[in-house]
Amino acid sequence: MKIYTIQIAKWRKAKELSIPLLDTTVKSGVSAFAPSWRIVLGIKAGTLSEEAYRESYVGLLRESWVTQREVWEKLLSMETVALGCYCKAGTFCHRHILKEAVIKLLEQRGLPYTDHGELT
Repeated sequence: MKIYTIQIAKWRKAKELSIPLLDTTVKSGVSAFAPSWRIVLGIKAGTLSEEAYRESYVGLLRESWVTQREVWEKLLSMETVALGCYCKAGTFCHRHILKEAVIKLLEQRGLPYTDHGELT
């Protein structure tokens, strides 16, 4: 798998390069990979630390791994993907946590991947 991250506002870049964009947002994305409104609003309000956000989001990912396995398997079978969110490049964002989780699963399965970083 070739894996990228991208700010959804930069979707045209993914399209130009024929890279499938996976919306991972709570507002409009695939629920298996989306954070909850509680943690999104908490981090924005400054009432939730990045560490607490990460812990909560990883918990949501683990739960979705069990309850939405088919969606995960589809993601893991993709040749190329850009994990998208509304956050600006260079800021704390769940898309990077999700990328770490996907890479970990690929490694556990012995599947090849290349991390291509942020599409800008």
